[in-house]
Amino acid sequence: MVPDYLTSVRRDAFYGWPYSYFGQHVDERVSPQRPELVASAVSPDFALGAHVAPLGMAFNNSGVVGFGEGAFVGLHGSWNRQPLNGYEVVFVPFTDGRPTGSIKVVLFGFVDADGNARGRPVGVAVDGRGGLLVADDVGNSVWRITPASER
Repeated sequence: MVPDYLTSVRRDAFYGWPYSYFGQHVDERVSPQRPELVASAVSPDFALGAHVAPLGMAFNNSGVVGFGEGAFVGLHGSWNRQPLNGYEVVFVPFTDGRPTGSIKVVLFGFVDADGNARGRPVGVAVDGRGGLLVADDVGNSVWRITPASER
C-alpha cells in the first residue's frame, strides 16, 4: 500500500499516522477520521519502495570512498510478499542535506535464484577507513564493502 520512506523530522510536524499515510493519503480504515490533522500531514522526503523494511541507516559524509553525501540504508525485506522485495543495501544521495536523485544499489544477492532469502541486511555503519559494514541477521555475518582499489 504505502512505500517505506526516508524523511527529515521537523519540530511539531505531523506525519499522518494513523489517519493518513505518505502525506495526505487518507487511511479509510481508521475511525474516527481526523481531516483537520490529515490536511496538515507532511509528505516524506524520499520513497524507498513498498515492503522493503528499512532497518539500518548510516550517513556518509565522503567516509566511504566512491560515495558522496548521503545515506546507506539496509533494506531487510518483507518475508510475506512475492516476489521478495528489499534484501539489499542502497545508497540515497543527498544534496544540501536532503535526499535527491536515484537510489544506487550497493549490495545485493541475498535472494537466490529460487526466491529463497539467504541473507537479510539489518544494520549498516561507516567504518572510518573507507568501508561500509553490513550486518546480516540471516547469514549471521558482518560484511565489509570497500572500493575495488582495496581488493
